[in-house]
Amino acid sequence: MSKVCDICHKGPTTGHNVSHSKRHTKRTWHPNLITKRMMINGHMQTLRICAKCLKTLSKAPRKKPTRTVVSATGKPKPKS
Repeated sequence: MSKVCDICHKGPTTGHNVSHSKRHTKRTWHPNLITKRMMINGHMQTLRICAKCLKTLSKAPRKKPTRTVVSATGKPKPKS
């Protein structure tokens, strides 16, 4: 199985471990993948998604705040 998120396509990255003596050894960092069954287009599918995407999917959508138009004097303008 590949170590890639099915939603955001985040995959492994490479870099170096750096010890106290500044010796560099190669290593890889893998995304925090979680196996989750989800309903997509009326079918249950097993997805491997990263923890950040799981957090985003589980959040309720934000409601847009209502805006009030304020004049230069600081008083709300009447709607015309």
